[in-house]
Amino acid sequence: MERAGGARGDRVRSAIRHTLAAEISRLKDPRLGFVTVTDVTISPDLRKATVFYTVLGSDSERRSTHVALGRAAGRLRAAVSREVRLRFTPTLEFAEDPIPERARHLEQLIAESHDRERGGTDDPG
Repeated sequence: MERAGGARGDRVRSAIRHTLAAEISRLKDPRLGFVTVTDVTISPDLRKATVFYTVLGSDSERRSTHVALGRAAGRLRAAVSREVRLRFTPTLEFAEDPIPERARHLEQLIAESHDRERGGTDDPG
């Protein structure tokens, strides 16, 4: 999805992110893990928003959180409607942010590379 550009798009994305972060913390769904809203992308016409989040836990806990966020989308969209003044309230789509997992994978590859360079020992000299 293309991002809405310019200062207005940035303000809208930021306002949506802050609103959702606060509202998600108020949800009482036991399936929700520890969720952090990391980014929001919004279509150029401001009608569709993709909310990127991270969640701590196992794969099943992460899946449960995704389901819980999907089920709460209407309530969360209503909160956005109340807090962010737009002609049309964007629909919300939730996606787990892949960046933290990619970063962990890259760190692991770098560490393995360093181990190979040292001959597989932790002794630097």
